[in-house]
Amino acid sequence: MRGLVVDDSTVMRRVLTGALRMADILEVDEAANGQEAVELALKNTYDVILMDWNMPVMLGIDAVREIRASGSKVPIIMVTTEAEKSRFIDAIKAGAQNYVIKPFEPKVIISKIVDTIEKHRGQA
Repeated sequence: MRGLVVDDSTVMRRVLTGALRMADILEVDEAANGQEAVELALKNTYDVILMDWNMPVMLGIDAVREIRASGSKVPIIMVTTEAEKSRFIDAIKAGAQNYVIKPFEPKVIISKIVDTIEKHRGQA
């Protein structure tokens, strides 16, 4: 399986890559902003995308909208410090399947990754 980690923080990309590997997703690409994420998502096939909200160049929420506008159905999990309920609702409306608030316990993110992929497979 293949995942895409999108975060402007190198340290957070490492943490999220580790979480994907613990969820048996061993092939992982990285992007440092939403624009890079859109470009990678349009030319590659992913089983899941972990997307930060606040990044330079293009916000994660805008990247989610662009990925969805392309017709992609890849599961997207927002991984962000944005804790307001309205942000969660905005992310789901934009096309994210799940939402994790930073900081998080490793078991929480791994569980969300596995659950999101399993739900997506059940709908495919």
